[in-house]
Amino acid sequence: MTVRPCLPYADRRLHIPAEPVPAITETVRMIWDDMIDTMEAMQGVGLAAPQIGIMQRLAVVDASDKRGQAVRMANPEILHASVQLRAHEEASPNLPGVSARIERPRAVTVRFLNAQGEVEERDFVGLWATSVQHQIDHLNGRLYVDHLSPLRRKMLVAKSAKLTRR
Repeated sequence: MTVRPCLPYADRRLHIPAEPVPAITETVRMIWDDMIDTMEAMQGVGLAAPQIGIMQRLAVVDASDKRGQAVRMANPEILHASVQLRAHEEASPNLPGVSARIERPRAVTVRFLNAQGEVEERDFVGLWATSVQHQIDHLNGRLYVDHLSPLRRKMLVAKSAKLTRR
């Protein structure tokens, strides 16, 4: 397994939708393994393939207390989202050094291809739901800062760029 570098915010690949995954192959499983290693190395709770330059609809999420409970998803789609919102301070390795408080539905039901290549529907609540939604945003070419006003987004992007030049 490998820890892969994350793309910088300015990389255009982060801003375009990823391609659907036709089937779960050994290559997909290896990418998921690398994604989990990368997520763990940055002590995150999720990672989407475009963040590391792979333009496929692949994501991993692990918001467990003990870790090692990563859910591997291909082609995830939200089927249902709760009306109750939950605010959480979100960040991304693609914009190092900054974060913002984002409100998202507290719970979601998601359909995806799992590691066995089977269609699975699963409910996610709390931090799990926040992370799943954050990763699906990445798969759709959006970052958490896209939920902010243009001025706030510009300020965070500029701050992150300044921090990474040091």
